[in-house]
Amino acid sequence: MKFLDQAKIYIRSGNGGAGSVSFRREKFIPNGGPDGGDGGKGGDVWIEAVEGLNTLIDYRYQQHFKAQTGHHGQGRQMHGGKGDDIHLKVPVGTQVLDEDKETVLLDLDKPGKIEMLLKGGNGGWGNVRFKGPINQAPTHANPGQEGQERWIWLRLKLIADIGLAGLPNAGKSTFLSAASAARPKVADYPFTTLTPNLGMVDLSPSERFVIADIPGLIEGASEGAGLGTRFLGHVERSASLIHLIDGTQDDVVAAYHVIRGELEAYGEGLGDKAEILALNKIDALSPEEREEKAAQLQAAAGRRPMLVSGVSGEGVPALLRAAWAEVKKTRGALAEESDAGQVTGWQP
Repeated sequence: MKFLDQAKIYIRSGNGGAGSVSFRREKFIPNGGPDGGDGGKGGDVWIEAVEGLNTLIDYRYQQHFKAQTGHHGQGRQMHGGKGDDIHLKVPVGTQVLDEDKETVLLDLDKPGKIEMLLKGGNGGWGNVRFKGPINQAPTHANPGQEGQERWIWLRLKLIADIGLAGLPNAGKSTFLSAASAARPKVADYPFTTLTPNLGMVDLSPSERFVIADIPGLIEGASEGAGLGTRFLGHVERSASLIHLIDGTQDDVVAAYHVIRGELEAYGEGLGDKAEILALNKIDALSPEEREEKAAQLQAAAGRRPMLVSGVSGEGVPALLRAAWAEVKKTRGALAEESDAGQVTGWQP
């Protein structure tokens, strides 16, 4: 399945059904009077966040969604039925943006969250509604109300607990495959990963979290270089970041500063997130080289990096435990906020 995290679609709610102009005509009832029914309401447009989806690819092949028009009223005061609604199903974490691609209209950040995007038009009144002591035989009815329409953008921000950041070829995909059951593309050239990958880490039945492998950043990405910062939105909701540094390159400090600069330039709080620094590919380094480059990173970052190897698995369990500790902090904070917002009833 192809990955797509942005889609522009057209939505339109249904028109209301027209009211009916009708008069009762029955044998032995010469003055039956008006009996035209009302038109039905037009269909609404709804959007729902559902589990099991992680792409907006369905909205690449269909961009127009129109709810059904309400049924017209009929004689004998028969009202028209409501038009069928349109239900858009999107992955959890999808944001609905206005046509300007900046104004956030909705944020579907929880499974099962459902919101109305457009309301269908009301049905028109039939002529029986206009009957009165002066006008006892009205010959007109109301048309249905027009539905609403607009263009919107859908933007997916994957719900991940931990985000992987690093320069191209830093070993992020290899680390993800070693830490989870995910099988991203792995190769010995830069920009192997062109779309985000998700992996579920199972430390124990009660210790599970999701890691997002984000395509590599390069210097100037915040200004559009390389893949730009398009995919950084997928780690905005993460608890913390794992910053992987390729230990086989000459200047590990420069690599560290490039990624830190791009995270801070992107904004949205990425530069303030808790960061776990890790020196990767230590299987290709001698003990002296490991210590030398770890000391260089410690001097630049102010904390000692963890030493890992996605190929051999060395240091991976310890790094995942550190990541789980950060996830627990975030989940605990969210639980406290949820409990504080609940209104409890009277208790003796």
